[in-house]
Amino acid sequence: MIYKDLQQYMKDLDKKGLLKTIETEVSSELEITEISDRVSKVYGPGLVFNNVKGSPYPLAINLMGTYERLQMGFGVDSFDDIAAEIKDFMDLSQYATWMKKFKAIPKLAPLAFVFPRKVTKAPCQEVIEEPDLDTLPILKCWPEDGGRYITLPLIFTKDPENGQQNVGMYRLQVYDKKTTGMHWHLHKDGREIYEKYRKLGKRMPVSVAIGCDPATIYAATAPMPKMIDEMIFAGYLKKRPIELVKCVTNDIHVPAHAEFILEGYVDLEEMRLEGPFGDHTGYYSLADMYPVFHLEKITRKKSPVYPTTIVGKPPMEDCYLGKATERIFLPLMKVQCPEIVDMNFPLEGVFHNCVIISMKKAFPKHGNKTLYALWGLGQMMYTKMIILVDETVDVHDYEAVIKAVQDNVYEPDHLIVTEGPLDALDHASNKAFQGFRLGIDATKKWSSECGPNEADQVLPKIGQDKQNFEADLEKLIAETKGLIKLSTTHRLLGHQLLIAVIDKSEGIRGKDLLEQLSELSLFDETLLAIAVDKDINPEDYSTIAWKVFNNIDPNRDMVVTKKESATLFVGIDATKKGPEDGLMRPWPNDIVMSDDIKALVDERWQSYGIE
Repeated sequence: MIYKDLQQYMKDLDKKGLLKTIETEVSSELEITEISDRVSKVYGPGLVFNNVKGSPYPLAINLMGTYERLQMGFGVDSFDDIAAEIKDFMDLSQYATWMKKFKAIPKLAPLAFVFPRKVTKAPCQEVIEEPDLDTLPILKCWPEDGGRYITLPLIFTKDPENGQQNVGMYRLQVYDKKTTGMHWHLHKDGREIYEKYRKLGKRMPVSVAIGCDPATIYAATAPMPKMIDEMIFAGYLKKRPIELVKCVTNDIHVPAHAEFILEGYVDLEEMRLEGPFGDHTGYYSLADMYPVFHLEKITRKKSPVYPTTIVGKPPMEDCYLGKATERIFLPLMKVQCPEIVDMNFPLEGVFHNCVIISMKKAFPKHGNKTLYALWGLGQMMYTKMIILVDETVDVHDYEAVIKAVQDNVYEPDHLIVTEGPLDALDHASNKAFQGFRLGIDATKKWSSECGPNEADQVLPKIGQDKQNFEADLEKLIAETKGLIKLSTTHRLLGHQLLIAVIDKSEGIRGKDLLEQLSELSLFDETLLAIAVDKDINPEDYSTIAWKVFNNIDPNRDMVVTKKESATLFVGIDATKKGPEDGLMRPWPNDIVMSDDIKALVDERWQSYGIE
C-alpha cells in the first residue's frame, strides 16, 4: 500500500497489531525515551502516547522500528525489491536497439510520475498560527542532553544560485518558543547552501516539515547526489508524485500532507551553543557553535500527530533507515565499483564505523584498489573500518566473515591504514573531522601477492606452547595485582580471542598491555586481543564490537606483530582514551538513562499496558 500521509500509515499499523496506544499521562522529559528504548530493544511495536503532559497533541514513536514496519511503509516485501528495480532501470542492454527501447517503454512509464506536483491547498495549512514550540510534545531524550530536541525533522532549503530545493534531516535543539539550533555538519548539503547565503549576504529562508509518510521521511536521510531532488526520490519510492505546497512566509515548497510545518529563517551572523546530544553512535555528541533557526509561523493539520524518534546504542529505530540505504543503494555502488557483490553495515558499527564488503577479485592487490575506491564514494569516505571478503563469503554471516579474516589475514600489510575525512561524530580520532581508517583485506591471496613460501605456509599448532601461554597469562595477571582480567574463549570457530578488561583508573594503558601480550608464548594461528574498560562484560560480543568500531584510531590504538612462527598478533585498544593515550580532545560519555527514571518506569510499567 502507498501511504499519502503519516496517519494513514499509523492506521494500517494499528489494523495489523503493530501499534500500541498508551492513554496514561507521561512526561516528554526522559520518561518516553526510557519506555521507547525498552520496547525498541526487544523489537516491539510502534507507540502512540495520547496524553503527553503539557501538550494537546499525540506523540508517535518507533513507528519504523523493525524491518517489517519500514518495508510496509515503502509498500514492498523487501528493500532488495527496490534495489532490483533500480538495477533493472540501469541495465543499458535493454535499451541497445530500437526494438528494445520500444519494449522498455512500459517499464519506464512510472518514472513520468516521480516528479513533485505543486498544489495550492494542503492539509498541512489547515491551521496557521504564531509559533509556540512549547505546545509540541518535544522530547528531552537523555539525561545529559542540552535541552529538548526535534529529532525527526525534514529541513527544506533552496539554493540561492539555481533555485533547487534540498531536503536533509538535522536535529533541532529548542532554545525557546521561537528559536532552535540548526545542526548543519561541515560535510552536509544544508551547510553548503548556508555558506552560499553567507557570501550573498542574504537572510536564509528555511522550512521544516514534521510528520510525513515513511518513504518521504526516508528520502530526507538518503545519500542522494546533489543534482537529484530528494522529493523526486520520494516520488519514485511511492510511485506517485509528492504533493508540495508553497509556504506562507517564503518561497519554499513543502509536503502538503505533513502534520506540522515550521517556517522561518536562519540569521547568517548568529551562532549559538548547541548540544550535547545523545546521538546514534551511543555516545553524547559534544556541544559546539551552530546557526540559529528563527520561527515565523507554524502551520498544521487540524488534528495532527507529532512524530519523533530517539537514537542511542543500537538497535534503535534509525538502524532500519540505515539498513534501507544499505540495500537500496547497493546497485548504484556497483556501477561505480563493479567488483562489489554485496555489503553489510553491522548495527554495532552505527553505519559510519564498519562495513563488510564481498568482492570479485580479479588481480593481485585488487583489495587495495577496492578499499581506496570505496573511501572515495560520497559518504563512504567516513567509513572507519572496511572488511573485504571474497564473493563466496556471505557478508551477513558473521562466523563466515570471521573465518575469512582468520584464514586470509596473516601479514601486517593485509591491514591497510590510511588517513582521510571522518564523520563529525567520530570521537576517537586525534583531530575533528579527520583521522585514520582501517581496511582489512580478508580475500584469499594470490601467490604473486605473497612473499617466499607465504602462500603455502603451515601455521604452528598449539601443542606444548598452549601450556606456556596460559602460564604467562597467569603471571601477567598476578603482576598487575588484579587490575586487569583476561578472558579467553574458543567461540570464534576454534581460534583464539582474548578480551582484556582493564581498570584504567590505576594508570594502566591499553596499548601497553597489548604490547606485553604480543610478547607471550606462541600458539596456533592469528591471535586477536582486545582491551576494554572495566565496566564491559567480556562475554557481551555485541557491546565489544560496538566499542571496537567506535573507540579506536587504527593508527594509534593497534598493535600488529608478525612472529617468527608466522603467527600474526593483532591487538586493539578499545578503551576510553585521554591525554595519557595521546588524545587531547574531550571524550564523550556513553548514553545511559538515569536510575531515577528507570525506577519510575519500572513502577509505572503496568499502567502503560505494554506487554
